Amino acid sequence: MEHNIFDFGLEFYKGKKVLITGHTGFKGTWMCALLVQAGSQVVGYALEPPTNPSIFVLSGMAQRIHSVIGDIRDLEHLKSVFMEEQPEIVIHMAAQPIVRESYKNPVYTYEVNVMGTVNVLECVRLCKSVKSFVNVTTDKVYLNKEWEWGYRENEELNGYDPYSNSKSCSELVTSSYKNSFFLSTEDVAISTVRAGNVIGGGDFAVDRIIPDCIRAAMQGQEIVVRNPYSIRPYQHVLEPVTVYLMIAGKQYEDIRYAGSYNVGPDDADCYTTGELVTLFCEKWNQATGDRMVWKNMSDGGPHEAKFLKLDCSKLKMTFGWRPIWNVEQTMEKIVEWTKAYRSQEDVYMVMCHQIEEFVGK
Repeated sequence: MEHNIFDFGLEFYKGKKVLITGHTGFKGTWMCALLVQAGSQVVGYALEPPTNPSIFVLSGMAQRIHSVIGDIRDLEHLKSVFMEEQPEIVIHMAAQPIVRESYKNPVYTYEVNVMGTVNVLECVRLCKSVKSFVNVTTDKVYLNKEWEWGYRENEELNGYDPYSNSKSCSELVTSSYKNSFFLSTEDVAISTVRAGNVIGGGDFAVDRIIPDCIRAAMQGQEIVVRNPYSIRPYQHVLEPVTVYLMIAGKQYEDIRYAGSYNVGPDDADCYTTGELVTLFCEKWNQATGDRMVWKNMSDGGPHEAKFLKLDCSKLKMTFGWRPIWNVEQTMEKIVEWTKAYRSQEDVYMVMCHQIEEFVGK
């Protein structure tokens, strides 16, 4: 079976009540857009959008879903939303997601990424309407030995920096709740999904390479690259987001699909940061006639892994999944979105068009 979101069915989500934490962020907004197109009843719970500008605001997403502004650390507020909304499916994406920020604010990072997960799982435990739960973590949960082969789901979890380690802890919290409270086949189906580096139109975060490229392009400046030799697996945001929905839907129908899964690109899409920025410059210059260039400005910042890759065999064998867009296609979509944003076009329509292209493959 070839991967196509309609194979298990975005149609599956029509009319279903789905609660997303972290919906105001980059990935969360793309998730909302997919579910809105599917006809879901979408409830979001998150802080105000984390960036300005924000894809959540630019896409008008607050007017398309039921958006609740709240702190994932506030258990009582979160619990009241669960009890009022009675969701069937919960996808937990709320996080402090930046490695460098985790060095500056480790306590906050652990509060959000660990106790936030505890709070969501406690609400799932108490809310009897929930049938399927997916906790979104990261490829950085693994103890990274920087070897040349990909990490599998049974490898040791022990992220190095506070962000990575807090997400490792989030995985362990999920496992503990699953073992303690959800062992019956009649209970909630619970999975964790570990995604590689995600890029796409509308990411304005700090300390991320594609947003740095876009900011430089918008201002007509050189792109500053602090570590051009780090190798990462890059994938379009729709790759993992559709996988989250696929797993949530499949385990809703059959709890035997619940587990831990990696989602990342094929080996050919493991790029150095320098190679990725060069590709951005090529695509941007072709599309705009600009002459973007980049420069190496290594700043000797805090520890970051030089090489990290996932083995996605389990996902491929279980669901017949395969990546849709390679990095070159992904970069074209990023440039398309960014040009529309620069021209003050309707970026939500660009998102819808890209979603239709992606799921139609």
